[in-house]
Amino acid sequence: MVPVARTATAMTTTELVALLHLASPALPIGAFSYSQGLEAALDANLIHDADTARDWIASGLTDVLAHGELPFLAHQLARWHAHDAPALVAENAWFIASRESAELRRETEQMGWSLGQLCASLEWGDAARRATLAAMTPIALPTAFAYAAAAHDASADAVLAAYAFGWVENQTSAALKAVPLGQLAGQRIIVALRGAIDAAVRRALATPPDAINTFAPQLGILSARHETQYSRLFRS
Repeated sequence: MVPVARTATAMTTTELVALLHLASPALPIGAFSYSQGLEAALDANLIHDADTARDWIASGLTDVLAHGELPFLAHQLARWHAHDAPALVAENAWFIASRESAELRRETEQMGWSLGQLCASLEWGDAARRATLAAMTPIALPTAFAYAAAAHDASADAVLAAYAFGWVENQTSAALKAVPLGQLAGQRIIVALRGAIDAAVRRALATPPDAINTFAPQLGILSARHETQYSRLFRS
């Protein structure tokens, strides 16, 4: 089993700024164009106001992300630190295969490719790891995010917190546009989920590779339906 990368109780300013950059909505990877099933949930009337939007996002964080994408990210981070190229490639392929719809697969591949291109253009990481990154086609977003974080020597708990916060923020932004909600309602959702982000990170760090679980049938069904949804703002 690959050990999870280090955790830290203190963070350097350099590490903090790097993670703020990676979690920023200004990062040019196209996150704003995806809702990850939220728009389909709205069409199915599972979301219709601020409370149901908050509940949907909270469920995605605690029941889906915390069991699958976050622990996967943690172990890919450790593999990048160890530069275990065969494991990185194999697990990246597994994650892409675990996506339950064409939209979700294209989403992680497009965002992963965009982040990988950014890492290469900015020359993050050493040449050997950059070569491994460039050879991975397609590349999932968590694998590319783990590479960027490892290149900045960020600790696992901080990396997962940044990734989870970015996910919550993007989901909230999608809800603001699609429900629609006001800005204050969106901020209330983000504040309400701070504790859930912490719990999701702690759970993910304690999850071994063979316990990672991406089972989310409702999300898969809604995402598949979204592919033929009549009116759409988002690509997923």
